[in-house]
Amino acid sequence: MGMSETELVEVLAQSMCYISLTAFVFIATFSRNEKMELIAQNFIMFSLLLTAVVLWVLSSIGGELWGSNYLPKPLSVLCVVVAIAAKMNIKGQNVSFGANPHSIGKKEEE
Repeated sequence: MGMSETELVEVLAQSMCYISLTAFVFIATFSRNEKMELIAQNFIMFSLLLTAVVLWVLSSIGGELWGSNYLPKPLSVLCVVVAIAAKMNIKGQNVSFGANPHSIGKKEEE
């Protein structure tokens, strides 16, 4: 009836992926308030870093994520990259320096 250690880590990894993704999806809602945005960014960063650790442990003990034993390590690296990106606060600055589709029509009218 009890779960083995590997199965427990697999469930934990899936749960952490779900929590991190859900928080990331709602970041736009939290960005309406600077304090809430900072809290959300910190939560996302820490949950992604914890997810990366859990995924690495899962790979080390021979577990699988969604039927693949190869997937946990690359996903853990991706979690670290997204955790770093989650702390970047660009505050609506144009980082691509490309054309803004909303300003194209305005320039043609002028």
